Amino acid sequence: MSNFKFRISLFISFIIFSSQFVSAKVVLPSVFSDNMVLQQKTNAAIWGKANAKKAVKITVSWNKVNYGTIADADGNWKIKVATPSYGGPYIITISDGETITLKNVLIGDVWVCSGQSNMEMPLAGWGKIANYDQEIADTNYPNIRLLQGEKITSNVPLSDAKVANGGWQECSPKYIAEFSSTAYFFAREVYQKTKIPIGLIHTSWGGTIAEAWTSAESLKKMSDFSAAVDKIQNAAKNSSTTTYEDKLSNWMKLSSAKDSGFVNGQPKWNATDAAQWKTMQIPTLWEDASLKDFDGIVWFAKKINVPANWASGNIQLNLGVIDDNDITYVNGLKVGESIGYNVGRKYALPANLLKAGENVVMVRVFDSGGGGGLYDNAKEIYLANAAGEKISLAGDWNYKVGLDFKMLEPMPTTENGPNRPTVLYNAMIHPYIQFAIKGAIWYQGESNADRAYQYRELFPTMIKDWRQKWGQGDFPFYFVQLANFMKVDAEPVESAWAELREAQLKTLSLPNTGMATIIDIGNDKDIHPKNKQDVGKRLAFIALAKNYGQKINYAGPTYLSQKVIGKQIALSFSNADRGLKAASGSELTGFAIAGADKKFYWAKAEIKGNQILVGSDKVQNPVAVRYAWANNPTCNLVDDAGLPASPFRTDTWQGITFNKK
Repeated sequence: MSNFKFRISLFISFIIFSSQFVSAKVVLPSVFSDNMVLQQKTNAAIWGKANAKKAVKITVSWNKVNYGTIADADGNWKIKVATPSYGGPYIITISDGETITLKNVLIGDVWVCSGQSNMEMPLAGWGKIANYDQEIADTNYPNIRLLQGEKITSNVPLSDAKVANGGWQECSPKYIAEFSSTAYFFAREVYQKTKIPIGLIHTSWGGTIAEAWTSAESLKKMSDFSAAVDKIQNAAKNSSTTTYEDKLSNWMKLSSAKDSGFVNGQPKWNATDAAQWKTMQIPTLWEDASLKDFDGIVWFAKKINVPANWASGNIQLNLGVIDDNDITYVNGLKVGESIGYNVGRKYALPANLLKAGENVVMVRVFDSGGGGGLYDNAKEIYLANAAGEKISLAGDWNYKVGLDFKMLEPMPTTENGPNRPTVLYNAMIHPYIQFAIKGAIWYQGESNADRAYQYRELFPTMIKDWRQKWGQGDFPFYFVQLANFMKVDAEPVESAWAELREAQLKTLSLPNTGMATIIDIGNDKDIHPKNKQDVGKRLAFIALAKNYGQKINYAGPTYLSQKVIGKQIALSFSNADRGLKAASGSELTGFAIAGADKKFYWAKAEIKGNQILVGSDKVQNPVAVRYAWANNPTCNLVDDAGLPASPFRTDTWQGITFNKK
């Protein structure tokens, strides 16, 4: 994922905080509202603000205890209330003489759900997961509660989070559509198996790096980040006016001026010009077509034939999501403009703009980094009339480069963006650390893949950091290993994504952690796999087995050791008690073997009991084996329950991300 994705929209954003204001002197943080879930069987903190030295009292409907305290000189107060085993709904009243009542409160298990875009990915909206319409329609889980955190950064730790929808809401079609699909399917599986109410605190941000989610105190212990943390802390102490907005505005004006498809801010090219351009099959990211490693501006054009009865009006143009920004024209007239790689484009066309017969749609696409282009599903790219008839726009489009950003100075970087150490921990994690939880689920790593060796230290540091901040010991922390993505390599190669998966695998050495392997359900062209149902389920399997007493498999085969036997290497595994097999029922794939020269060749692998024998005629004296060691490996080793084996290697040879900072 690109670290530039949010630059355009962030420079017009402001830091706003919200609290749960009620017509009383007591003010509660946003994590407290009607419909909330409190963690069961613990002493759960409730806190807020009141007048200095004011007495604050709390009563709860599940017991007859009267809780109370006195606000300090700054008006801060905190009371811990004993919570029973799961149940509800209950009522909580908080009073300093004027009463706040929190209604429809459940006691259950609270899980923090965080990471980057694959955790953020909603059922509908820009996500459109597999079978999303039916999944949303079937949602009826009032005992699953949702708290949707909003995106915000801060150079200093904040006491309150910004949340959507007025606070906690019951899980229903209205609120689940734009909620984290991974988190939802995790909660649904756990709830269906246990009937324990589940509270989900969703706080994630697409395209972000792990160090942004880690506190200053912990990051300062890593030499790679100490200087950056100092810079952010000094900026917070010595705030000054920023010129980022002006710099970005000037850069954008320059990019428009240098765009060979623009003249005075208007499109220069017409249908006749476009007929001479190269063609590209749409939808696709242009990096997967003919524009490898290209960042810049590309113009796309497509001729469409419109029936005579369409020309009168009430027509909508749908282009799906575009990476990053677009300006769209029909027959030379601008009909729409959108910013953001995850925003669906739906433009209503002016009456009488279309004519019977040939028309031209032209789209100027601006991409600042990473993938670029019209990349949604083919069914999302069409022209539609009021009667619901559609003309598909998928297929061949003409295209021409307007500007290669290599011809410009680098795009200005924001001093307020999310990809800076500590800033998301400060604004989107720290506000919750007093709130009692069961555990956390995490889906992130794509944005750190080019620094995978560093992630070996960074990721465990972040987990330990959260645990120390919450003060609940080694609470459950379960995470998703990176899926398969990008083109399939014909021969064994080095891979940053494989090294990141290895860093995630190594993190299982921390107590009370678990990893959902999804190397079998990714997509070569989409960094956001649509099958989030199995992602959530596999995370839930870990929790059900480790925390809820369910006797189920929760992890596929995990490499333990190797032994060289002549021209073969025998591999041993944990989580293989019920046997090993190939998912497809055929021969095992994904294994490579090398000798001391470190040259890997595809290998034949055979299952022998709970071991696998690996060999190749091209390697007479084998030293090491790698399995699924690629961005998008072709691999099929699973356990008896069908859970995939984690990618692994038996060597410790220096990888391509070593010493990348």
